[in-house]
Amino acid sequence: MSGPSPSKAEGKADAAADTLPGGPRRRRARTGGGGGGRSGVPLPLLVPALIGLAFLTVPLVALLVRAPWRSMPEQLTSADVWQALQLSLVCATAATAVSLVIGVPLAWLLARVEFPGRGLVRALVTLPLVLPPVVGGVALLMALGRNGIVGTWLDTWFGITLPFTTAGVVVAEAFVAMPFLVISVEGTLRAADPRYEEAATTLGATRFTAFRRVTLPLIAPGIAAGAVLAWARALGEFGATITFAGNFPGRTQTMPLAVYLALQSDPEAAIALSVVLLAVSVAVLAGLRDRWMTAR
Repeated sequence: MSGPSPSKAEGKADAAADTLPGGPRRRRARTGGGGGGRSGVPLPLLVPALIGLAFLTVPLVALLVRAPWRSMPEQLTSADVWQALQLSLVCATAATAVSLVIGVPLAWLLARVEFPGRGLVRALVTLPLVLPPVVGGVALLMALGRNGIVGTWLDTWFGITLPFTTAGVVVAEAFVAMPFLVISVEGTLRAADPRYEEAATTLGATRFTAFRRVTLPLIAPGIAAGAVLAWARALGEFGATITFAGNFPGRTQTMPLAVYLALQSDPEAAIALSVVLLAVSVAVLAGLRDRWMTAR
């Protein structure tokens, strides 16, 4: 006596699977999700996805292919390039320090304090993210230049002139980089449980002591991630820097400005500096992979 046919057996197995938790979902996943072939990827989505991937990666690969690897050490140790590298590292670090000092309290204010117009303040804080960098440089000139609304008083009362100085580079980089820090820290603060701070205040700690002893250790990973992002953004800043601080070798010429200048006279040096900036960006992404690059 013959047993049940294979098709009937499969039908009974599917019916039994449907009675289990997740059974229909498993069967749909096994059949491929509708119209995509065995891989389950629809061709109308796969083709533009591959084009987009190529659009983003081919220029980077071309930069690495055309890089003058043999003369790279010589290019990076030349006096002009070394000055730009050193100035970029110093200014980016100083801009990050400024962002930490004033950006972390600002993020705490936005995350923990209710006040009228908080949404407007948050929009103003994040505006440099979408503002064209050149426009940011012009705005800094209007505010902190010798004839600016604040720069006039700085020059008259303290003799401080920021435009076209190394300090101006730090100011321009902090202006465009600090929003990255504020957004990262504010998000971390919103995810942190405020009851720990409340418990500390009920035990007699002041609000600032609770922030320093309780909140800061809780949000330290967010601060570190925001600081790395701000540092990387400051290192790559071009538009606001050249508009507000100029392009003077040894004083305001950072790596992006050196790339722009070298591209006109020494393309190999421009490519070498570009590879360095690319390596820094990859290192930043690698350092933050556990925070933003891991699927959860």
